Amino acid sequence: MNAIEVQDLRKAFKIQKNREGLKGAFADLFKRQYQEVIAVKDITFAIPQGEICGYIGENGAGKSTTIKMLTGILVPTSGNLKVGGYVPYEERERFVQNIGVVFGQRSQLWWDIGVIESFQLLRKVYRVSEQDFKKRLDELVERLKLQDLLNRPVRKLSLGQRMRCELVAALLHNPSILFLDEPTIGLDIVVKSEIRDFLKDMNREHGTTILLTTHDLQDIEALCSRVIMLDDGRIIYDGGLEELKQRWGTGREVLFQFGRATKLETLRQWTTGLSVEWSAENDLNAKVWIPLELNVSDVLGRVVGQADITDIKIIETNTDEIVRSIYQSGSAEKTEGAGSSITDGEISHV
Repeated sequence: MNAIEVQDLRKAFKIQKNREGLKGAFADLFKRQYQEVIAVKDITFAIPQGEICGYIGENGAGKSTTIKMLTGILVPTSGNLKVGGYVPYEERERFVQNIGVVFGQRSQLWWDIGVIESFQLLRKVYRVSEQDFKKRLDELVERLKLQDLLNRPVRKLSLGQRMRCELVAALLHNPSILFLDEPTIGLDIVVKSEIRDFLKDMNREHGTTILLTTHDLQDIEALCSRVIMLDDGRIIYDGGLEELKQRWGTGREVLFQFGRATKLETLRQWTTGLSVEWSAENDLNAKVWIPLELNVSDVLGRVVGQADITDIKIIETNTDEIVRSIYQSGSAEKTEGAGSSITDGEISHV
């Protein structure tokens, strides 16, 4: 069953076109000219119940416009959409009972009252019974460690504290679908990690469907198995994150640290017949580039049994570089010679 269904969705805006000079300004007083800007251009996708999907794109690509249509804030110019079985802009009262929304730069909490009072007001808005509210609130407060924050005014919270409270506010009525628009923007790495872990737990335990827009691709890597990529209002990629890496990555690098001197010529001899490239800073440190079609284990098997190794690091294809390459090319279809460079962004220890 699909939680979200979108078919040929389009949104156009009329923007006033200002004419130049004093004469043009005077003419605009009596007859304004408009130009049409199409923010979302006939996109189609479906998100199954229980999936965490990343929705990414550069500024102006149409991400926020899509989210606003999916949440019923904007009415589409054309096309069809259903969220949780409802048409958002037609069945708003019943529809909102089924969704939660967190906008990273906007708050649904009241600024000058205590956090718990905001939660109580939202309970009434969503018509949640006292018994269900208490049970749900206790669970969320314990998960996000908010016990000491409930009686503080929202204006006295740090950004990280406020974002944790925003998540509780969005989930108090136990929605089956959660929309997150830049939920970790401006947060430090510790708070980001806590929020990611919480979202993974919510998805695993409650089957919550999550649509996540973000510029932080580490959010995508930590949470999403699927990515929808938007450029100039059109979908240019819809598929798995690993598939994207396989299609656009050029390879991986493995860094070796040796306990005793190991010559570069020796390393090359050990991997004869494999399409790898070795380089070395000195006799104790070397790295090998491995193309995607070759298994890392095939190379490690040649080296580990023969060398005195004290440390190994595998540098994976960096998602930021992949996405940047795709936007520079304007298409997610891999062309000859296209690809991303390996950077130090994603390092795992073996």
